[in-house]
Amino acid sequence: MAFRKAVKGTVLIGGGAIATVFGLSQFSQYRNKHGTFVHVQAAEGVTFPVKNHLPTREEQILALQTAGEFDVLVIGGGATGCGCALDAVTRGLKTALVERDDFSSGTSSRSTKLIHGGVRYLQKAVTKLDIEQYKTVKEALEERANLLEIAPHLSAPLPIMLPVYKWWQLPYYWIGIKIYDMVAGSQCLKSSYVLSKSRALELFPMLRKDELVAAIVYYDGQHNDARMNLAIALTAARYGAATANYAEVLRLLKTTDPASGKERVCGVHCKDVLTGQEFDVKAKCVINATGPFTDSVRKMDDQEVPNICQPSAGVHIVMPGYYSPDNMGLLDPATSDGRVIFFLPWEKMTIAGTTDTPTDVTSHPIPTEEDINFILSEVRNYLSADVEVRRGDVLAAWSGIRPLVTDPNSKDTQSISRNHVVTISDSGLVTIAGGKWTTYRAMAQDTIDAAIQAHDLKAGSSKTIGLQLEGAEDWSPTLYIRLVQDYGLESEVAQHLASTYGDKAFEVAKIAQVTGKRWPIVGKRLVSEFPYIEAEVVYGVKEYARTAVDMISRRTRLAFLNVQAAEEALPRIVDIMGKELNWSEQKKKEEFEAATKFLYYEMGYKVKSDQLTDSSEISLAPSDIERYKKRFHMFDKDKKGFITILDVQRVLESISVQIAENTLHDILNEVDLNKNGQVELNEFLQV
Repeated sequence: MAFRKAVKGTVLIGGGAIATVFGLSQFSQYRNKHGTFVHVQAAEGVTFPVKNHLPTREEQILALQTAGEFDVLVIGGGATGCGCALDAVTRGLKTALVERDDFSSGTSSRSTKLIHGGVRYLQKAVTKLDIEQYKTVKEALEERANLLEIAPHLSAPLPIMLPVYKWWQLPYYWIGIKIYDMVAGSQCLKSSYVLSKSRALELFPMLRKDELVAAIVYYDGQHNDARMNLAIALTAARYGAATANYAEVLRLLKTTDPASGKERVCGVHCKDVLTGQEFDVKAKCVINATGPFTDSVRKMDDQEVPNICQPSAGVHIVMPGYYSPDNMGLLDPATSDGRVIFFLPWEKMTIAGTTDTPTDVTSHPIPTEEDINFILSEVRNYLSADVEVRRGDVLAAWSGIRPLVTDPNSKDTQSISRNHVVTISDSGLVTIAGGKWTTYRAMAQDTIDAAIQAHDLKAGSSKTIGLQLEGAEDWSPTLYIRLVQDYGLESEVAQHLASTYGDKAFEVAKIAQVTGKRWPIVGKRLVSEFPYIEAEVVYGVKEYARTAVDMISRRTRLAFLNVQAAEEALPRIVDIMGKELNWSEQKKKEEFEAATKFLYYEMGYKVKSDQLTDSSEISLAPSDIERYKKRFHMFDKDKKGFITILDVQRVLESISVQIAENTLHDILNEVDLNKNGQVELNEFLQV
């Protein structure tokens, strides 16, 4: 199904026509050769039934406490940890997973949203004749094809344009991108092609025209990273893995091996973060899959072990959708400081990033104004002068910590490994570190293979190639039409539900509230400009969401798309979750405050708010700024930080001035520079 989506909208233009047709023929050949095989392999290899009923979190916690000794216990609920749990349980191993926060709460939800091999890694592999880099790219491209197949509702191929501004660069970049296609081989999504200047501007009209000579388009995959991570976790749970979020490992349990006299890791001592209850979970094998926190778990095993993780922070920003075409990304292959910047359409918005700077390990990384301005500066270099790239257009920003590692088994322990590393300590703790989102499945397979060998576990080979994830089985590109026809949902909402939940979208639609309107019949939106509905909050609790932050950032993606819209939705989200989880008024207040703090610090609201009072973009004298601030606060009587049409109407009524509502809407729309339905101080001052 993902492959059919990829073929849709194929571009045949000029010299790229032959190359594109060749790419499609490769694609068809791959589908015919491998497409059926992977589903048969998954269906025949996994013989036990999938649970129709998803166990509740309470049932999962009870299973951890009472199910006896597990074969495999995974620490970490990111993509790699959940991948390990799914790989283990589908081999027939008795499997458990614990995560101290929420699934995908760390790096796995803060990526560039690409499923890719890594063009820059391939460039280094070729220029430096680095075989390790080549293997990394080759493996990632193989995993890209699999991931697009097993979760077609959450992923799709995306064309990415590489603009060329010097004639000599055209053959250089063209050869590089063609090598990228060749490395993918039969799993090439579509063959890359060259566009003339005029055609490039037709497809990407925001592009800077000056000195543009041509463009190259290649294909990679894109996905909803947090939802993909959750789909892996839910699939593992349905296959029988005891998976629990908000279960923190306080220490490792050890026993003395009577044969060797050595201490061996035999489980963990856990704390249910939500209730405070502590308990032991016994396991033959414990796997450390904690990403940036790899070393903290390794030091639970051995205080003297040297650190292998070298964390790097990557900041991304989200801007309005009009900054990019609906279905065409942009790659800046050489920024001012040598980094690579992607500029991509995502969830009807535009995502730009990433930076790459050393950082300390923290559970709450914060984007900096310096990084945000760097990304904006690079974006300005590639967009037309007609497009004013404004700081006020940054709707959300976040920082993710990339867990780069040194290989402790390597002679050169200072060398950063671009591939993943699996290590086994003297006490039997298995650690998986490094790697990238795209290769989570291969990383999990290598980890479970190593665990089986080291701990003499009885299991066969991996079954996860072609194993469809939660929501994929009965999904089709036209599923949303049935949601519109059968339930009376808005088309936009139906499309969103289908692309978020796959075939489970019907379960969300069934619990959607009646609107009381002629149309849509059901589906009350949380905020008017986004297709998220209240029923998703109820369903999110079934998907193990336990905090308001879980809901605004990982069950829905509101916090990653628009922090102010997320803040606007918060009161209703807290109310619905409060009813589902029996929260007291005090608990609801705490959840609201925690989520507001999350938006303020981790999702860029603070730097946005700070910037609203920054006069660097305002051509006014300081005295004028203060005068207009007072006038702004006269409108913003409730001290919300923004002005709405109701505020303006109230002030006009107080001075006996009448303006037609339609005219007032037009005026405010003119002033509302970032088109979020509100006029902030910075916009007020700019006007």
